[in-house]
Amino acid sequence: MKTIKLNNGVEVPVLGFGTFQITDPEEAEDAVRDAIQAGYRHIDTAQSYENEGAVGRGIATSGVDRKELFVTTKIWVENTSYKGVMSSFQRSLDRLGLEYVDLLLLHQPYNDTFGAWRALEELQKQGKVRAIGISNFSVEQAVNLAEFNDVTPQINQIEINPFQQQTNNIQALRDEGISLEAWAPFAEGKNDIFTNPVLTKIGDKYGKSVAQVILRWLIEQDIVVLAKSVKPERMRQNLAVFDFELTDDDKVQIATLNDGESQFFSHADPKMIKWMAGRRLEV
Repeated sequence: MKTIKLNNGVEVPVLGFGTFQITDPEEAEDAVRDAIQAGYRHIDTAQSYENEGAVGRGIATSGVDRKELFVTTKIWVENTSYKGVMSSFQRSLDRLGLEYVDLLLLHQPYNDTFGAWRALEELQKQGKVRAIGISNFSVEQAVNLAEFNDVTPQINQIEINPFQQQTNNIQALRDEGISLEAWAPFAEGKNDIFTNPVLTKIGDKYGKSVAQVILRWLIEQDIVVLAKSVKPERMRQNLAVFDFELTDDDKVQIATLNDGESQFFSHADPKMIKWMAGRRLEV
């Protein structure tokens, strides 16, 4: 599978398996195992998903050597401080049953991000984390973190989909040496994305689904992308995106779908910040 090289030389499989909202332990374990056996080598979880234990069991029973896998987890808001990272990350490792993770992210740009980032830098030096990054940070927040610390974030995981294409932000982050990773590439089905006439027409041309067209569109931009499904057949379908290429005209048509707005919420909304601050998970 194609990989994306981060600014520290670590290579990330461009297509990952996301586990957000797969909260039932048995279902999460089975989904991760099925995804790995289908061919995924990049697994993404988070403290706030409350499924790290199940993800770890899926990895352990997959039959694939740990060294062949790229595993990501994320530090939740309540643990976003130096001490919070240092204590909670060990709990994450214990739940996952791993000695290290390949990528550790600050999940949200709130709380003591500077203290937390210094902890991530230390964990990377200790070899417990191969790459460190951020999630849902604006360009300004990412640059601020980079300029006043030793290590520039290796990646920023943000919402990117046909309705929220983030073109200017993607380029601005790349100018800083920060790679991109897309969550919610299918906008969680919002705005009837799976029956969108533009995407459907492009898919019909190649004998591909709308989901496959979206994944290909992101991969061709060298954006790491997370796809999620608990159905093995859909997992395999989402992996079958390396046998066709979009034309320039296809990309022009997809560009017309951009409305430049999040399909979910604004990370600058004070109400959302307060909600996250109050979401105590004890993870």
